Amino acid sequence: MGLETLPGGDNTNPRADHLGWRNRVWPRRGPHLPGVSEAVGLLVADRQATADTIVAAPTPLQPIDLTDDARVAEVLDLAVRVGEVVLASGTGVMDTTTQVRFIAATYGLARCDVDVTYDSIRIWADRGPLLPPASTMRVVQYRALDFTRLAAVDRLTRRIRTQVVAPEDARAALDAITTAPHPYHRWTATFGWSLLAAAIAALLGANLVVAALSFATTAAIDRTNRVLNRYGLPFFFQHMMGGLIAAVPAIVLSTLAEPLGFRADPTLIIAAGITVLLSGLQLVGSVQDAITGAPITATARLLEVVMMTGGIVAGIALALRLGQVAGATVPSIDMTSGRDITDLPIKIAAGAVAALAFALACYAERRALAAAAFGGAAGAITYLLVQHAGFGPIISSGVAATLVGMAGGLMARRALTPPLVVAVAGITPLLPGLSVYRGLYAMLSDEPLLGFDQLLAAFGIGCALAAGVTLGEWCDRTLRRPRILSRFGSLRRPIVRRRRRANPAH
Repeated sequence: MGLETLPGGDNTNPRADHLGWRNRVWPRRGPHLPGVSEAVGLLVADRQATADTIVAAPTPLQPIDLTDDARVAEVLDLAVRVGEVVLASGTGVMDTTTQVRFIAATYGLARCDVDVTYDSIRIWADRGPLLPPASTMRVVQYRALDFTRLAAVDRLTRRIRTQVVAPEDARAALDAITTAPHPYHRWTATFGWSLLAAAIAALLGANLVVAALSFATTAAIDRTNRVLNRYGLPFFFQHMMGGLIAAVPAIVLSTLAEPLGFRADPTLIIAAGITVLLSGLQLVGSVQDAITGAPITATARLLEVVMMTGGIVAGIALALRLGQVAGATVPSIDMTSGRDITDLPIKIAAGAVAALAFALACYAERRALAAAAFGGAAGAITYLLVQHAGFGPIISSGVAATLVGMAGGLMARRALTPPLVVAVAGITPLLPGLSVYRGLYAMLSDEPLLGFDQLLAAFGIGCALAAGVTLGEWCDRTLRRPRILSRFGSLRRPIVRRRRRANPAH
């Protein structure tokens, strides 16, 4: 008689979800409803993002020979290279550590210590009392928001677990992922950044002329910074140049608007430019690391965000001062204006387009674009409604980001892409570009208290956005889904069947 293991678990242990306690707390009861189950499957799909599923070291499916130094080194190198891709894309330290440990444990190196910092990954593997520990290190030398590469590594991690991929085959697949060209032309990415600026301007209440100028200004910023990047100019000065370019059209429009009798709000061009420049920074990762217990990396990431934001502010301040010296009209700003519920359908559409444009600019896969647009629309409408209910921008941002984080986990299952893609794209329309410019304008107008208040509010909004995303993702990973969904979304082990050999005597 054969011994057969059930798909998704051992034959002796109760099957558990990604936290390992669902069946002990809520045992399954009653039959499934096939028709309803299929309908739910079409909505959330039968999978989770890998980062939402792997939280513990798995039982090795194909353990390697621990005495083979070359084989062990190959597995460790594979693990840290996977970690390099996810860390460079803005993933938090804890999720990166889990991913690295998961890869090593799948091949039998379950007793590992992983140390992830801002720009390096180290791993030590214990091979028992008779063998020396093995270790390796990888320095993260680039920071790139390439969502296609991130999603491909996520799928490779899933395939390593479910299809028992040999280490050399996994390394070849990873090489193909990291060396593959971007799925879109660079001009497509430029179009994405420009469309993001136009959508942000529309979300803030700009008219068609201001939105078009925001589009053209951001295109000039992106192409200029690409040229400067080829010459190795530090990113601080690239962001400074971006802020300078963002302010010039606003100054020109402010100077010509009154003589021509044209009514427009040039400050929204600067606010849109600030939002675009802020969107590429790792704000979510820095706050997530601080919340989840990685203060060193959180400090490094936050310092980078602060320095790059300082470069943006310096560029805008330089442009405004040069405009004043030249006798041009510096665009003023109404401190009481802000996002409101007027033209709600247009602003919801603008939020969706902004999130989609950001995902496109970061080379997201086509099937992830719709998920990102849904997250952006959900974040925009939640923010506007919560603020209309009487709450301030910080609380409204936190509530909207929490919803975006939860939606990111669900939509990521359908689009088969990491939740980070949907979450970061979804909160991009809510970044505090207008608050940053308000604070800068007040500082330049000799109102330091008001300027400090606005800059502090911008910092609070940024932290609320990042904290809300973290909370929303935690809810997705922790809270029990309805019983009808329990059969969907687990990272399953292959079916293993063992049969006893037939007795020759019979």
